[in-house]
Amino acid sequence: MDSNNDKPAPLNAEFWQQRYEAGQIGWDMGQVSPPIKAYIDQLPDSAKSLKIMMAGAGHAYEAGYLFEQGFKEVTVFDIAQAPLDSFAKRHPDFPKQQLILADFFELSPEDYRFDLAIEQTFLCAINPAMRPDYVKQMHSLLKPRAKLVGLLFDRDFGKPMPPFGGDEAEYRQLFAPYFDIEVMQRCHNSHPARQGSELFIILRRKP
Repeated sequence: MDSNNDKPAPLNAEFWQQRYEAGQIGWDMGQVSPPIKAYIDQLPDSAKSLKIMMAGAGHAYEAGYLFEQGFKEVTVFDIAQAPLDSFAKRHPDFPKQQLILADFFELSPEDYRFDLAIEQTFLCAINPAMRPDYVKQMHSLLKPRAKLVGLLFDRDFGKPMPPFGGDEAEYRQLFAPYFDIEVMQRCHNSHPARQGSELFIILRRKP
């Protein structure tokens, strides 16, 4: 999101920059999410050439882990500079040109096309009214039959600020027009702080 009048406020770059500077990211686990780590660990060596996107990445622990495991074509996007700077300090060997300050919704498929996208607390950070736009944009940035893999909150936070929750029925309806839902199920290996509140997804982009 940005600060344009046609985008929901106050979830813009300034908002998120201030949140990161103040350390007010309460759902940040400080580590790679266990279900996503398990998914990465079972990928074959042949997958290490995949072009991988992590948008709205925050501290992007999963992107760092992918890079450490030999996945070199990982691109990290965020609307705020602070988490990108933090990532660069933690991973000094990560290519700086693959750390991109940008609004996900303004990325062009003419410039970016990926084989795999990792979803980890990005959907929950945007205004729920923009979720259909998220799905359409994710579809446009993925190659045909590419995958969107990650986690969605399966709970209602009951407040008008992020994180925003949801449930399986809502997500299935949201994604079905653009993705084949291969896996959408309650996680059995969530971080202790998220037990019983996450869905693991593997969604394949429709042609």
